[in-house]
Amino acid sequence: MQLAAIREARTAKVNEARALLSADTLTPEQKAKFDALKSEITTLEADEARAQFLADAERRAVGEPVDKSRRSMEASVNVLDVIRAQVEGRSLNGAAAEYSQETERRTGRKAQGVFVPLAALEQRVSTTTSASEIVPTDHRADQYIEPFRNSLLARRLGVRVLSGLQGNVSIPKHGTGMSVGWVAENAALTASDMTFDDVTLSPKHAGGLCEMSRQLIMQSSPDIEQLVRNDLSFMLAQAIDSALINGGGTNQPKGVLTTTGIQTANLATLSWANVLTMVQKLDLINASAANFVGSTKVKAKLAGTLKAAGIAGYLMEGGRMADIPVQFTNQVPEKTGTPNTGRLVLGDWSQVLLGIWSELDILVNPFAETAYSKGNVLVRAMSTVDVALRHPDAFVVADDLAI
Repeated sequence: MQLAAIREARTAKVNEARALLSADTLTPEQKAKFDALKSEITTLEADEARAQFLADAERRAVGEPVDKSRRSMEASVNVLDVIRAQVEGRSLNGAAAEYSQETERRTGRKAQGVFVPLAALEQRVSTTTSASEIVPTDHRADQYIEPFRNSLLARRLGVRVLSGLQGNVSIPKHGTGMSVGWVAENAALTASDMTFDDVTLSPKHAGGLCEMSRQLIMQSSPDIEQLVRNDLSFMLAQAIDSALINGGGTNQPKGVLTTTGIQTANLATLSWANVLTMVQKLDLINASAANFVGSTKVKAKLAGTLKAAGIAGYLMEGGRMADIPVQFTNQVPEKTGTPNTGRLVLGDWSQVLLGIWSELDILVNPFAETAYSKGNVLVRAMSTVDVALRHPDAFVVADDLAI
């Protein structure tokens, strides 16, 4: 059965099951029917996963991008149109309606508001906290002065994104393997067993509320749509990026810095030898050193410290150190102490898993008391994600740099 046919069959079964549950009580026959539908839906979901895997593999085999049509649809979603439709109480249309309906079919969940792809927001990572001057009266939106924001790096460094999740995720992981030894003739080999572990992901929720004026939402200017997009983008992108790097707080995922098992290094004495020791720690476990990522005050220290007597150059030159790219952001927190010290992380970010259950769910409330009295609306944006590391020891962290 083709992928489209599987999805159509699954949607029909879901609608049929939902219709059964519309009754206050189910008869024994209806309960049996629902259980049968549940089994059929589960089977179709497995068929869909297999068909999608084969379709993606075939595209990769001929060099075509995966889910090209889906990415095109995501790029066409207009966030302000979604908000405006909810304010006016009308149905969605176009790419936004198609994406939200497809997401409901794919995940089997009904959106509380409207599903919107994170890709529709991630065109920018800067934002504004006020739109009072954004009025299309002799207005130069192309010259808008934005505030400075933290650099958002983690997703751009190559983390693995698992989207469209439904239940909790458990990924099997190799633990230890068989041991091999040399023996004398006619001597017995020592038995050894393989062990296994797993990496788990479970939903964590991030979100925020934003009050917007009625006039702002009703403006048709595409420049305003971009500013609304930026507001929602930074609100969630910063929270997810922070969780990928650090996290570990109440109700937060555990990021790289708070995951048990990462390797540590000593840069209290900032020297070329100690930098190379960080790189060596990854070489010893056969991990790839893809990037250094540091807190912002570390940048000046690396760029201003000579390698060593008799060795030309500074520790970091041209944005690279030990021929490895170096990135800096305030999303990497300093280690608190007396005084605070800077952090530097070396690792392979492809070992980080970002699981996404709900990319972005937007719900507009025009009846909240304070906002209603001013003719404004509250816009709630939420995302459900989790973070896990495939191999924690693929990261080496030094948190003792004097800054």
